[in-house]
Amino acid sequence: MKNNFFALLATLVVSMTGTELRAQNPIIRDVFTADPAPLVYHDTLFLYTGHDTASVKETNYKMPDWRVYSTTDMKHWKDYGTRLSVKTFAWATGDAYAAQCVEHNGKFYWFAATFQRNADPNNKVGNRGAAIGVAVSDRPTGPFKDAIGHALITNDMTLDQKHGWDDIDPTVFIDDDKQAYLYWGNGSCRWVKLKDNMTELAGPITVFKPKNYIEGPWVYKRKKLYYLVYASAGTKPEMIEYCTAPSATGPWTYQGIIQGNVPNSGTTHPGIVDYKGKSYFFYHNGSLPTGGNFRRSICVDYMYYNPDGTIKPIVQTTQGVAPVK
Repeated sequence: MKNNFFALLATLVVSMTGTELRAQNPIIRDVFTADPAPLVYHDTLFLYTGHDTASVKETNYKMPDWRVYSTTDMKHWKDYGTRLSVKTFAWATGDAYAAQCVEHNGKFYWFAATFQRNADPNNKVGNRGAAIGVAVSDRPTGPFKDAIGHALITNDMTLDQKHGWDDIDPTVFIDDDKQAYLYWGNGSCRWVKLKDNMTELAGPITVFKPKNYIEGPWVYKRKKLYYLVYASAGTKPEMIEYCTAPSATGPWTYQGIIQGNVPNSGTTHPGIVDYKGKSYFFYHNGSLPTGGNFRRSICVDYMYYNPDGTIKPIVQTTQGVAPVK
């Protein structure tokens, strides 16, 4: 009810003030996009997205590739089109699940979830379960190539969940000491240290399950506090909840719900970034015409913190955020 109220209020504001405050959410309207992953590099905010291509009648995901957009004012978005595909990875098959690109030592590493091709043609399933690959480029917009020629994380490396799609939704956090951490998982959350080359594991995989955790983790640090934000089962369909910790490895303290259910989509996915003095919360919903569970669209709204570092509830709007210089 609260989210519907704010959406209605935004519509009224738009109608009274003309085009200057016209509705901006969803921010991408010509194609269906999901699973936002923002990255600030120099003075530009790059946005890496999934790509929904299922028809209105289809009842499952159809996600062939990943796309890149950028902005310098939070209003105008440059479209670079497809910059990574499942076909980039010779070992991969199936759909292009959530992904995130990070910069480290002058290179850009795009960690992407898909499925590992089964070498046995007699296997009727056609794949060996979800897997995470890593692509690399010298520029934030590519071209990207497979960095190692095989999956970095495979289904047989994590056995706590019995379903085959548990190794999805990678997020990478690089701490102040330059140590990189990879987090991911559906059903449970996993983390592992990465070597400085970003393409090898630097230790064992740790498995844990924050309260109500489903998938889609996003990890970052603000001041002295570490945040783990994720898609959750606090209600059905998904909403966003989070934990905080004194370090990148925990222990994680549950803090509560920050985003309620989104319009016309059973899933949502967080992407959080500070840019030009503001904090932004990216997510997806199904609010475009003909949109839905498998035809999603990315939105962005403001994110605010309390004095103790806890996150204030996200207010979903149709007007989005104001332009910045």
